Amino acid sequence: QVHLDESGGGLVQAGGSLRLSCAAPGLTFAPYAMGWFRQAPGKEREFVARISWSSGSTYYADSVKGRFTISRDNAKNTVYLQMNSLKPEDTAVYYCAAHRGPAVLLTPSGYDYWGQGTQVTVSS
Repeated sequence: QVHLDESGGGLVQAGGSLRLSCAAPGLTFAPYAMGWFRQAPGKEREFVARISWSSGSTYYADSVKGRFTISRDNAKNTVYLQMNSLKPEDTAVYYCAAHRGPAVLLTPSGYDYWGQGTQVTVSS
């Protein structure tokens, strides 16, 4: 059974950094593109970042561009999200997701597997 396990969330002050990890122990990791999404209370789940299976291409939401970096280690079946210069508006539950295929998916639709999420809270 495939499951994705996020970790690394927590409480941080504005301007601080966090590094999220997402492990996929039951997934044949390499063919899957990986994405990070987030959902704040009362809001829809929104795209944050995506990385291709080979790490050859990355995409970011405009709101996080220049502050967040997505990366992956296929040998460890893990994808990361380095978040710097955090702002209170980054507060949300962050989810990782996986989809197979070359399509660049920037919405939740089409992703095959999801994690349970990790809470990130940024205080002002």
